[in-house]
Amino acid sequence: MQSPAKSPKSSKSPGAGGPAPVVDVEQAEAALVEHYPRLVRLAYLVLPPHLGRNRRVLTAHALTQRALPRGRRTGDPAVVPAQRGPGPHGDPAYTYVRLQVIRGALEAGVPLRWTAWPKRAQLPPLLPQVRGLRLFPRSGGSDELALDQALSRLSCEARAAYALRGLEGLDDDAVYAVLAAAGCDDPEDALDEADELDEADDITEGAESGGRHALLASPEFDPCSLQARPTDLMRRRQHMKAAGVAAAAALVCGALLGLPGDGWGPDGAAAPPYAKNPAAQAALDPGKLSVATAGAWKRSSRTDFSVWPARGNLVGDRELLRRALAVWARPGESVQVSATPGTPAGAPPGPARLLYAGDVDSARVVLLYDGLRVVRYAEPREGTSGAALDFARVDGADGTEAGAVVVDRADGNIRYLTAPWIKSASVQNLLKPAAAAVPLHRSADGVTDPFAGPMQDGRCASWNALRLRDHSGAARLSTDLGELVPAHLTAGRPEAPREATPAEWSKSACSLASVRSHGVRTVNSWTYARQALPEANGVADWVCTRADTWQGEGTRVLAQFQTADGPVGAVAAKAEDTPACGGRDPHVLAGVLWKSRAGSWYLLGAGSKDVTSITASGGTRAAGNTLAAPTQRTAKARLSGELANGKKVQTLR
Repeated sequence: MQSPAKSPKSSKSPGAGGPAPVVDVEQAEAALVEHYPRLVRLAYLVLPPHLGRNRRVLTAHALTQRALPRGRRTGDPAVVPAQRGPGPHGDPAYTYVRLQVIRGALEAGVPLRWTAWPKRAQLPPLLPQVRGLRLFPRSGGSDELALDQALSRLSCEARAAYALRGLEGLDDDAVYAVLAAAGCDDPEDALDEADELDEADDITEGAESGGRHALLASPEFDPCSLQARPTDLMRRRQHMKAAGVAAAAALVCGALLGLPGDGWGPDGAAAPPYAKNPAAQAALDPGKLSVATAGAWKRSSRTDFSVWPARGNLVGDRELLRRALAVWARPGESVQVSATPGTPAGAPPGPARLLYAGDVDSARVVLLYDGLRVVRYAEPREGTSGAALDFARVDGADGTEAGAVVVDRADGNIRYLTAPWIKSASVQNLLKPAAAAVPLHRSADGVTDPFAGPMQDGRCASWNALRLRDHSGAARLSTDLGELVPAHLTAGRPEAPREATPAEWSKSACSLASVRSHGVRTVNSWTYARQALPEANGVADWVCTRADTWQGEGTRVLAQFQTADGPVGAVAAKAEDTPACGGRDPHVLAGVLWKSRAGSWYLLGAGSKDVTSITASGGTRAAGNTLAAPTQRTAKARLSGELANGKKVQTLR
């Protein structure tokens, strides 16, 4: 389709309208410095997405910084004359610098070929360079994500046309002139391709008055406002150690080669020099992957990930499995690597077990297990740019904790691969425990339909949990906390926790947001005390929630004060890395300032049932495991409890 504002096959050349203005380097530098964020954003939008977000950011800055004239003055006839539109388009210096940025970005999108000498823009930039960090723009919303995906399907020339229209506000004649001057072979075709994106139905039009073009000003496309994440720390450390070992080996080799005789002596059982490690080689061979039989879990003495059969429509795709193993061993800079706290992200020690390989939505997903970790490799169905590698520690998992693994997470929705012993799956909103669980359909391979995970906007209007029923008929609750393996929800005394019911988590579910992405294995909710409130204001429950992690460290404990008329509990105390409220130390004590309906203030405290007395600083003392004393709103007090054997119990802190 052809834009009505465009002059197809225009006879007007880029340089028409008189001689090009002369721009000296001082003018160009002033324009570049003044409009630097605008130029870098323009370069970032035009650069090809396959470079990866980190390299696109650095390349966009490099192209902009290299846009100055090489001599003191330039009369380059390719400079486009002044153009009308919003912004600094009447400035010849800005027009020249912008043209150089567009030209470099288009050259960066040309594939490297053996038959042609590479251009400077096609190579990784020498400057700027950032070592030890990965930089990328801040994430936008669903509108920006949809636009970014749509732009990635366009050619570089079409992205340039779209950006010049939307970001620079140029009309089609001016865009045609800029593209022709930048070396585009067919500007008219680029404009047609940009028109198709403007008319696409799958790009939202919810960007207020500016429409779709207004999204180009989003932080999603701003390479000057960046987030930083570390590179693969384990891999970097290994490289430093390897470099040190290599240097030492070189010195030793040089010394030995200078000795008379044969140099090296017998090495016993050691392999010959430079021999490859057999275990490492086997770990990279897809033919060496171990696979459990379909009924292995029925005959095994344990039910964990080691008895999951290999499932998925791509189990026989050796090339996909080879790529997954290679990326696991040597993830490149463009691979997004994540690991739960305490989980090593290194290469497999030997052949792993294949759990799943198949198409899931728009990705190809491979799940592997090495006895310590579950590893998820995902790549787009077209190409391998944007691959992701996720690690989760699962050592010692039982049948409940090995009941499901995340295979896909997109736009707040989650898909799980369920264990072979799971008979049915459903979704339960913990904030509405009386509502029936919604059945969750699963494919023949055990992959669930997508469903909305817990909301992360801070409002906590709902909290969806996964309810799995196994072959024994028992139903178990798990919840997504942003990791590969969902956390198991239990309830009851910490010495003997049992399977939780939705009602037992209805007022504590929102507190789970505080332990998101901490490598949580199980979370137990324990109502350790019930207290009659002063002035006949009803009854309150004191609830302790303890989140235990896979690594053992990093445990988080919350004590909550929950009233009958309150929608959620109030956090009274919290602590980290403490045995309190756990199997080793099943004691807990917490206090809170509370206001009655009549407006009076009280100091309330409660301990577990084995607490025989509670004392507040100032001398107030109460027998039993609860305390209620009148106080002032600004009062501060410390509580301590005492057990029957005389042992002291302190509040969580």
